[in-house]
Amino acid sequence: MTALTSRPPATRRRATPPRKSPVKRRSTPLTIAMLAALTYFLLPLFWLVVASTKSTQDLFTTFGLWFSRTPRLLANIQATFTHDDGVFAHWLLNTVLYAVVSSFGAALLAACAGYGFAKFRFPGDRAAFNLVLGAIMVPATALAIPTYLLFAKVDLVNTPWAIILPSLVSPFGLYLMRIYAQDAVPGSILEAARIDGAGELKIFFRIVLRLLAPGLVTVVLFTLVSTWNNYFLPLIMLNDPSLYPVTVGLASWASQAVGGGSGANSDMLALVVTGSLLSVVPLVAAFLMLQRYWQSGLTSGGVKQ
Repeated sequence: MTALTSRPPATRRRATPPRKSPVKRRSTPLTIAMLAALTYFLLPLFWLVVASTKSTQDLFTTFGLWFSRTPRLLANIQATFTHDDGVFAHWLLNTVLYAVVSSFGAALLAACAGYGFAKFRFPGDRAAFNLVLGAIMVPATALAIPTYLLFAKVDLVNTPWAIILPSLVSPFGLYLMRIYAQDAVPGSILEAARIDGAGELKIFFRIVLRLLAPGLVTVVLFTLVSTWNNYFLPLIMLNDPSLYPVTVGLASWASQAVGGGSGANSDMLALVVTGSLLSVVPLVAAFLMLQRYWQSGLTSGGVKQ
């Protein structure tokens, strides 16, 4: 007899429908709005690049959004750095000093305070943090005159400290670092470090600062831009032209250009425009080099783990 081998019934497989390729949705109004926003932000920069290649006469006699027949960008740059015994280079170095010291100092202080608010509990911590949130809403120009009166009492007016010390306080940077430290610094790592005998300062400088690096870069960039573009505070704090940053120095040149129609002041307007372009280049370079850290720092805390 032939043994009949029973075969298991074939399992039915559900036919999976073919995956549909994602449909590309295009919105004409949204595209127009994005192009308008792009034009709004890039057009002034394009005008600045074009105007920097012109002489003062060409600024008024040629089309503003295109180059002249005789571009002189290199000549304008040379004239900007050699005018008045090279004072523009001195202003640029002053601005770099104020912005770099202020940005790194503000980032370190914001990291210390933000880490403290995020990982430690103490009496009045909520009230103190709410006070920081309220300080974000206060415009910096409203504090300029009280800061001047305070610094005048301690003889710090007309010194670099009059620009650096107020820039070290960044309520927005503290808020950002507090939000970032809540998720970026796990409590288990802190407890393990404490069990191993590490002190709080060693934990902060050896472990926490490395974990807070993207947030630190974000605070550095924000403070760098605000200090670099600050005009009102140096205007009231500084009287010595050798201490001027680029913003106040170019404003003094612009005031000379308005009243000067001949002689040394005739080409002053071209120097102001070229100096403005040169002052923008370091900020653009800083954003391009630190862009990925800046983006990750801004998006931190937006997604809950």
